[in-house]
Amino acid sequence: MALIQNEITDRYAIYNGDAVEVLSGLKPESIHLSVYSPPFADLYSYSSNDRDLSNCRNYDEFLAHYEFVVREIARVTVPGRITVVHCMDLKREIGWMRDFPGDIIRLHERLGWKYHDRHAIWKEPLRVALRTRALGLTHRQIVKDSSFCHGAGADYVLAFRREGTNPTPIAHPQGLSAYAGSQQVPPELEKKYRNWSEPKTNKLSHWIWQQYASSFWDDVRSGRVLPYRAAKDKDEEKHVCPLQLDVIERCVILWSNPGETVLTPFMGVGSEVYGALRLGRRGVGVELKPTYFRQAKLNVQSALQHAETNEIVFEETGSSEEIA
Repeated sequence: MALIQNEITDRYAIYNGDAVEVLSGLKPESIHLSVYSPPFADLYSYSSNDRDLSNCRNYDEFLAHYEFVVREIARVTVPGRITVVHCMDLKREIGWMRDFPGDIIRLHERLGWKYHDRHAIWKEPLRVALRTRALGLTHRQIVKDSSFCHGAGADYVLAFRREGTNPTPIAHPQGLSAYAGSQQVPPELEKKYRNWSEPKTNKLSHWIWQQYASSFWDDVRSGRVLPYRAAKDKDEEKHVCPLQLDVIERCVILWSNPGETVLTPFMGVGSEVYGALRLGRRGVGVELKPTYFRQAKLNVQSALQHAETNEIVFEETGSSEEIA
């Protein structure tokens, strides 16, 4: 498959083409962090393209196809650095669930990655129930037969470390100063410690880290996402919604240094590249679908246009169940 189009600057490189083919052309050990959501097998249809992972004939074929992506990410990642995969449990059939996060973990470990970290992202049950119309989330099912009732489920952020020694520490000399989430930073900490120079006594940084270190991220703003509706095709799309900016910002801050390069092999409308640029990193993104790629170009250009301000243009959406 020939590359359809690309856009390359000194700050970012985005490609409209097949992820495996584009990744194979990147230099070894050139990526410091990758953040992405793989197409959710058995759940959504993203496009009609034969190369789309969501169009595999079955789940086993999906994992075999996905393995090529994971191998290429390992090749291009700096030793000792992190790849982050956003995912969730999948429905197998009525009453049965598939451990998609577990399969992702086992695949990465088999390919030499070290399982590093996991965070669960809370989803509001009523909103998920209204959107999915899942009988197991309804109150009437409690009344009728609660053996079929189930929870709303969580999204997961899985982090894996490439084997080897990290040549450049990811340092925060003054600690953390900005928080990505709906929870309000205590005003007294914000006022006193905003420009604090001693990390050991910086209580603002300590507070932010306590939230990020939690295994349960319950204040990720599900509606804080980039514009995406213009990228939808009426006929072929069952699903499109970007990863929340809160999640991306947390990962980029925790696992990369300013000036380093962040990769997303399934770029969608450009959220991870956008987040990387806004935080002073470089971005590399690959997207198979032309309509997504066109929207990604607009979103990435917006990141640079507003680089001197704190303005972030985003589009309110529904449940994080919809995330790509």
